[in-house]
Amino acid sequence: MELVATCLFGLEGILGEEIDKLGYKRIETIDGRVTFEAPVQAIADCNIRLRTAERLLVKLGSFKAYTFDDLFEGTKRLNWSDYIGKNDAFPVKGHAIRSKLYSIPDCQKIVKKAVVDSLSAKYKIRNFPETGIKYQIEFFILNDIATLMIDTTGAGLHKRGYRAVSGIAPLRETLAAAMVKLSRMRDNVIICDPMCGSGTITIEAAMQACNIAPGIKRNFSSEAYPWIDESHWISGRESARSEITEPITRIFGSDIDKEMIDLSRENAAKAGVAHYIDFKVADARKFVSPIEDARGTIICNPPYGERLGDIEEARALYKAFGNNIKNTIPNWQMYILTSDELFERSLGRRSDKKRVLYNGMIKCNLYQFFKSKK
Repeated sequence: MELVATCLFGLEGILGEEIDKLGYKRIETIDGRVTFEAPVQAIADCNIRLRTAERLLVKLGSFKAYTFDDLFEGTKRLNWSDYIGKNDAFPVKGHAIRSKLYSIPDCQKIVKKAVVDSLSAKYKIRNFPETGIKYQIEFFILNDIATLMIDTTGAGLHKRGYRAVSGIAPLRETLAAAMVKLSRMRDNVIICDPMCGSGTITIEAAMQACNIAPGIKRNFSSEAYPWIDESHWISGRESARSEITEPITRIFGSDIDKEMIDLSRENAAKAGVAHYIDFKVADARKFVSPIEDARGTIICNPPYGERLGDIEEARALYKAFGNNIKNTIPNWQMYILTSDELFERSLGRRSDKKRVLYNGMIKCNLYQFFKSKK
């Protein structure tokens, strides 16, 4: 079957590498989604294991849709009865980009009617109670090509289950995981987040260091689907548990706000990694290595000034932080996410590489510093 993994813009390459590592064949990569070929077992494995995906969907088909008639007929031709029973619920939602069909409510109505007609032909009924299993149908129309899918995830994959409460401007777990992946963790290099907030980056780093699958403790909507045997979920979780290891990398988180440190510890405990992360209350403007003469990598998501106070306050923080690290850890690698286009000027150092990423709806740059400063 064909599966579609969605992600935040900018993470397609990282997500593709995750899919490759699981042994599945990529078919297509476009903004925000990767399509690949895989067996049914992959529905369990990908939901449980993918760190940078937002959700996983089964692709039923794609076709040209210049008109509502095209959308109706193309949708009706798909094999909906292979998945949806006569009592099941099948709500519709979707997106349309750069296409002649741009009215989402109208497209929803057309897709719903087409699915009803398709199922009616199979089950010989016209009225569907929709009291059974919920199958969320999603359509995506891009450049007049409509793709119809069924969601297998339910609550987004960024919801790992360890962060019931978060800070004022939380970093999405999938984005934090991607930042950690981009930093290329190494066993002999410590990881530090000197502005850790609710601890998301450090927790995701610890989970990666331990090889803890991000979805191992949560449930997914497709566990109720009768066409996915329970054995796939059992084997998927057993396999993931068997690969958990003791970490070698040491991880440190600090924040000036004691309440945030208390929350970080609470979240880390829920994730099962509290004893692998050292948290403490500290001012990032006075940051020093927690281990003398250690090699280290800083990964952090400092205040932007957009949601956390005034931009000038944020820039003053960047400047003070930059002046401090220049004297204390000039050769450490750093991966810093912010929406401030003048970040490098405030920090007092030009990055070696920038990567555009999105934190929710906020366009950001991941500023990467990995060359030794001379």
